Amino acid sequence: MTLPNRRAFLRHMAGGATAAALAQSLFPDPARGTQVAPIPLPAQPPNAAIDEAYWDLVVGQFSLRPGLIMMNAANLCPAPYSVSQAVVRFTDSVNSDASFQNRAKFGELRTTARHALAQYVGAHPDEIAITRNTSEGNNTIVNGLPLGPGEEVVIWDQNHPTNNVSWDVRAERYGFRVIRVSTPPKPESSDELLQPFAQAITRNTKAMAFSHVSNVSGVTLPAKALCSLARERGIFTLVDGAQTFGALSLDLHDMGCDAFTGSSHKWFVGPKEAGVLYVRSERVPDVWPSDVGVGWDSALENGAQKFENLGQRDDAAVSAMGTTTAFHETIGRDRVERRIRDLANAIKQGLSATVSGISFHTPRDPDLSAGVVVFVPPNLQARDLFNTLYSDHAIAGASMGGDFTGVRLSPHIYNTMAEVDRVVEVVAELT
Repeated sequence: MTLPNRRAFLRHMAGGATAAALAQSLFPDPARGTQVAPIPLPAQPPNAAIDEAYWDLVVGQFSLRPGLIMMNAANLCPAPYSVSQAVVRFTDSVNSDASFQNRAKFGELRTTARHALAQYVGAHPDEIAITRNTSEGNNTIVNGLPLGPGEEVVIWDQNHPTNNVSWDVRAERYGFRVIRVSTPPKPESSDELLQPFAQAITRNTKAMAFSHVSNVSGVTLPAKALCSLARERGIFTLVDGAQTFGALSLDLHDMGCDAFTGSSHKWFVGPKEAGVLYVRSERVPDVWPSDVGVGWDSALENGAQKFENLGQRDDAAVSAMGTTTAFHETIGRDRVERRIRDLANAIKQGLSATVSGISFHTPRDPDLSAGVVVFVPPNLQARDLFNTLYSDHAIAGASMGGDFTGVRLSPHIYNTMAEVDRVVEVVAELT
């Protein structure tokens, strides 16, 4: 069945000339500029027959170069028009009038963004700090927990350096011990991922830190079960959510972690140099801040805000966090997660069916994976395939090395199933 185009879909939604005019405003001729309005997406796709047309409307909200297949959400994502224009608008406001009076509005915008983020991740506003990225959030916890000789921290060996090497540096200074946990290279159940952590815990374990989803393998850890295991023993848990904030529908209170970090520039498709740090209310007093500056007394009275006492900020980026949250909520958190999982699963299924001898670091089981797909191409070096995909076919992914050498593809809501088909076709041709 032929799917309706964007304008036809809008006419189906709203009817007649009104929708046609709306379509013209939402999808202008690129030669006339890129000023577009946020799209009025329906609460649910009307029926399965136009589902891809619905996602085509979402794709239309991004200014991706025509012909480029961007599948590197695990590293950096484009922002939709509504977010990028908000950043420009807020920045222009400061540049045109940097007075205290004009900039006073950013305090309210930050509060609005904080409340929106709290609802988005299933937390209370006083548990949310707006940081600059996951790295800053991770290091805030790494440097803020009171640890010393004789005490231990259990971490996953697939953690990002900011939740891995950072612990080593801190341990070298203060004398505690870092215990690295390895999980099976091809896990078949959540229990196989849980047990290595359970076995590493001792009576000296004071903290456990792990990536929710590995950026190098795509493996998803059973975060709720791990946090429950730690909480029963009074162990502080830090969950690095760089690969899940903006990708999965989160409820941090239900997850039960003590701290969670995320970046805006990845799956959240938000402004650059902005991120989120969640610290459970009962645990806020247990963590020392890394930065203390002007306004410390008032920050100290507002829970996790003591972790964002960072001095002069990019007010535009901080404020646009609220705009980004609204973009996600318009589509729906559950729907975003389903779409990402559908795209990732289609990549795994397509490559498995068409590329003989291919192998994956990422589990095929959707319960053990999310949006990150890392595969090992047969008959071709991963780095060569990564380069050729971009230079000859305008497909942007990532090249992984070390124990997880392979090509990483991480699709997002600005990708289509047709693009997945194209990627599978090209990889099959090249390998």
